[in-house]
Amino acid sequence: MLEVIKPGLETSVQDWPGRIGFWNQGFPPSGPMDSWSFRLANVLVGNDPGAAGLECQFLGPTLKFQRDGVVAVTGAEMQATLDGAPFPLWQSVAVRAGQTLAMAFARTGARGYIAVAGGISTEPWLGARATFHKAGVGGMGGRALKEGQVVPVAEAAGKPGRRVKESARPAFAVGKRWTIEVVAGPNDDWIDAAGHERFLSADWKLSSKSDRTGFRLDGPEWSFAARATDKAPEHGSLPSNIIDQGYPLGAINLAGQTPIILVSDGPSMGGFINPYTVPQAVFWKLGQSRPGEIYNFKAVSVDEAQAMARRLRDLCTETSIEVG
Repeated sequence: MLEVIKPGLETSVQDWPGRIGFWNQGFPPSGPMDSWSFRLANVLVGNDPGAAGLECQFLGPTLKFQRDGVVAVTGAEMQATLDGAPFPLWQSVAVRAGQTLAMAFARTGARGYIAVAGGISTEPWLGARATFHKAGVGGMGGRALKEGQVVPVAEAAGKPGRRVKESARPAFAVGKRWTIEVVAGPNDDWIDAAGHERFLSADWKLSSKSDRTGFRLDGPEWSFAARATDKAPEHGSLPSNIIDQGYPLGAINLAGQTPIILVSDGPSMGGFINPYTVPQAVFWKLGQSRPGEIYNFKAVSVDEAQAMARRLRDLCTETSIEVG
């Protein structure tokens, strides 16, 4: 249904929650970085919240519709137009065969999402359609969209004329500064009190050397507890080295002195400590932040993180939609 006129910058097929159950074989979940915006786009057009759609990074695509349908665009403001007329964000719109949806660079946020009624119907791989770029699997041949491709979409009636309530939309950062919630662990006891204080009070700048594998941060140096220096040799020579262990999704992986947040396409294990973990309910903030923007970290409990996930789940439903 969707003919790719211009692919944009790394526009890819994703679904939510992605490819679950295969991380131990080297295949991470993948899926949308901002699942809040992604799920609401699907709900708008009448799909299941996790149906496959498109994630657009910084610069959106130009797509021509080959048949009538219903479409919604959410997330970053990418100046979308339909045959040259402004296309509204956070609304479901009926489109006709032959019309063209064009998206430009992101004025606010970093990632935009396109959902089409019926959902993108590429062949699932290990139970998911999510694109994992580094292994070349899922989506459209395992890669970002290319000019001239036709993206298949299942047929469905769709639900046009709906919009997401203002109160149910994510609020992007003001002043290029984000508050990112974190849970301590699994290796918080390898950092001393001064190191924890510094991490939670400092400004951390998102590096341009970041991608869907890891978000690299620039900031002050860490200091370590005694167990990080007085340890068995198999743990490695650096204070941040540890014998290979499993990594949680969202782990703040400390490679030497450089913290790297392991995001949707991150590794499942390795030999560095993880003093903190970003809950998945907070990933939308990572997905909408840009290199050069500032993170300030806020410690929350596991219970608080789980409550955030439940709230997000409840928001990504019909209760967040209004008609007209």
